[in-house]
Order: sequence, then C-alpha cells, then structure tokens
Amino acid sequence: MEPINLNRLVYFAAVVDAASFTRAAGRLGISKAVVSQQVAQLERELRTDLLVRTTRRVEPTEAGRLLHARCAAILREAESAMAELAQTNAAPMGLLRIAAPNDYGTCTLAPIVPAFSRAYPACRVELILSDSKIDLVASQIDLSIRVGWLDDSTLQTRRIGSFRQLLVAAPNAIKRVAHPRDLAALPFIANTALKEPLTWQFTKGSAAREIVQMSQTLTINTTPAVLAATLAGGGLAVLPDFLIGDDLAAGRLVPILPSWTLPSGGIHAVFPAARFRAPKVTAFVAMLMDEHKRPAARRPSPR
Repeated sequence: MEPINLNRLVYFAAVVDAASFTRAAGRLGISKAVVSQQVAQLERELRTDLLVRTTRRVEPTEAGRLLHARCAAILREAESAMAELAQTNAAPMGLLRIAAPNDYGTCTLAPIVPAFSRAYPACRVELILSDSKIDLVASQIDLSIRVGWLDDSTLQTRRIGSFRQLLVAAPNAIKRVAHPRDLAALPFIANTALKEPLTWQFTKGSAAREIVQMSQTLTINTTPAVLAATLAGGGLAVLPDFLIGDDLAAGRLVPILPSWTLPSGGIHAVFPAARFRAPKVTAFVAMLMDEHKRPAARRPSPR
C-alpha cells in the first residue's frame, strides 16, 4: 500500500461529521467536487468503501466508523500540537500572579521580578508572599513556588532547584556542641511555618542518625523573622541555605555541628492543572531556573 495523504482524513472526517458532502464542503470552504474527489481517492488507497451515499444522507460503513474514530483522535492531536506551538511563539503578556513562601519570595523572587519586567514590558507581576498554602485555582494564581516536600496533588509541578537546611546560631550565642543529643538543652527558635518545627533528624555518613526534640525558647511563624531573631542572638535555628548564604560568609552566623546534616528539600514550580502554560509563566520559570544555576554567593541578599 502506498503512503496515504493524511490531508484526505480531514475531508473524510468533515463528511462524516456533517453527514453530507455539501455541508462538509461549506465548512471547509472548498467545492463539493474537491471533497468528493479526495474521499474517493482515500477509499481507493485503502481499497475499501468508507461511506454509504444516498440522495438525502451520507453514512459511514463499519470500516468508515472505525477510521473516523481513529482519525478524529489524530486530528485533535494535530490541533493541540498547533495550539501548543502557537503558545510557545506567543509573547508573554498580561498579569502574572505568583505565590511563594515569605523567605524564598523575599530572597529569590523579589530581586528577579524587576529583571523579568524589563525583559517583558507587556507583563505585570503580582507577588503574593505567604507561608500558608494557597488554593491556586480559587485565588487565580498562575504560578506557585513551594519549598520543601510536596504533598500528593493533582497540580502540575516542575522541580527547579534544591536547598539545604542548616543549623546555625550567632557567634558566641551558643557554647560548643559536640553531638546532636546536646541540642535538646539549648535555646531554640521554632519556626511554626514548618510542619514539625521542633523535631529534627541529623545524619552523619551512611550509618549515624539522631532524632532530636528541641526545646523552644521562642516561637515565630515566618522564616525571615526567625533569621532576624537568630542574628540577634536568640538561640539556635534551622534555616535554608538560600536565605543565609551572605550571613554565613560574613560571619554573622556560624554553622552548628557542620559534620552532621539535616534533610535537604526541593524547590518546585507548581501550576494549576491545564493543558498549556501561558507564555508569561513559561518565561518566568525559565528565568528562575537560570537564577538557580548561579552560584549562591552571587545571588543578591534579601536585605
């Protein structure tokens, strides 16, 4: 069998959908003769009758019904591919609403939004910072950044980076600590934006593991405020590396038990379930991923 001209499937599907050569031709904007000729050629190529023609109506044969079911799916996929290509080629524009946690939004997103606005002047950005989880659909959010560990969800996600959790304190605020078990007796600043702000698992190598229940002396519900209290000498705190890189480099904070590690987390872009993403969303995520490729020391400070 010679290769089939797939364009003929369009004519055939239109005839079946309209149950008429005349109406199909009208929908396609071509002559009835062209439609009839193309369908007849398709039947010759397939060596089977696809349509039963009467004076009042056109009905598919059994073979025609099978082919129509398949070619309808093929045509839908082709239309989707064209729509996706059109989305890709479209210029980013309109209002982009982004939700993010306070710490990550302040430290990473806020400094790059001006660059995004300069690159795409037809876009406006609204940045919503909250440590509470936001319903993206109900709040009409285009893009959410979630830091940590994702719950099972019907939302679409893309991992854009990762971060380390570090146990830190201000210099001279904490005496020398030899082992994680010593931490329970020390002052600790609990971050209630986290699910379990007092329970931490420390690991060393592949064998050593310690789970420590901290004793809170101060409770705060936003990560930037935890950082401020830690810098002021309030006690130990667990903070993400993307937030405290400058403070560690400048000696304003020091790592505690640096040979022990805490669980690392992911940084994810989260989207409402949709078949295609708007160009403004795709462009911002691309810029954010480029930001994560930069060395941490080169990223702007949140202060």
